Amino acid sequence: MTETIIMIHGMWGGGWYWKNYKNFFEEKGYHCITPTLRFHDIAPNETPNPQLGTTSLLDYTEDLEKEINKLDAFPILMGHSMGGLLAQILGSRGLAKALVLLTPASPHGIIALKPSVIKSFWSALTKWGFWRKPMRQTFDEAVYSMLHLLTAEEQRETFDKFVYESGRAGYEIGFWFLDSKGAAKVDESKITCPVLVVAGAQDRITPASVVRKVAEKYEAVSTYKEFSDHAHWVIGEPGWQKIAEYISEWLNQVLSEI
Repeated sequence: MTETIIMIHGMWGGGWYWKNYKNFFEEKGYHCITPTLRFHDIAPNETPNPQLGTTSLLDYTEDLEKEINKLDAFPILMGHSMGGLLAQILGSRGLAKALVLLTPASPHGIIALKPSVIKSFWSALTKWGFWRKPMRQTFDEAVYSMLHLLTAEEQRETFDKFVYESGRAGYEIGFWFLDSKGAAKVDESKITCPVLVVAGAQDRITPASVVRKVAEKYEAVSTYKEFSDHAHWVIGEPGWQKIAEYISEWLNQVLSEI
């Protein structure tokens, strides 16, 4: 049976940014689905839907759960950054055969607001009411936080594809201790499938020290792998193939045991 991977993008992104991984894993025989999150399917220079600002992590997961329910079997969920947190939430609902978390955002209970993270979101955090407005990084913030291992040309090309993100979702991740709805909560006891957690030692927006705690949360079922020569954009940095190959080998092993 062909295994399905649902690849969940992170903040400011879209299904487009999985191109490398989609091609790689399809060549390995997987069926890959790359959904674009609610209100992200717009042109980068287009004005965002005002409802985006108050869109919750739970809205994103609701949409993704509907996609999963269309399938004949539970998929592998592969999430990058915020998509990694969405994958954790879905995994806790018993909707995944395995989880692959690439430089994932951390769930409720893990403090993620390190100095480099605050710097990454500075332009948004310094606007009153950011938690109910669409938000987007500046070019310099994106380069500092996510794209610093790319060439100057690649940095501009990637940034120019980014769209606006939900201020509410950002608030739910970074300020979970103020979120009465607990949108970022994940019950680790309900994640029983294999989990691979990948960190980049040079990551500034989801630092390896934070990602390591994500792996520890699921220690009963998790494998942690840190790449010393990578940062946040593990889906497109030079040498991304090495990470994809590691994931492929891990999947081969765990799927053979299920």
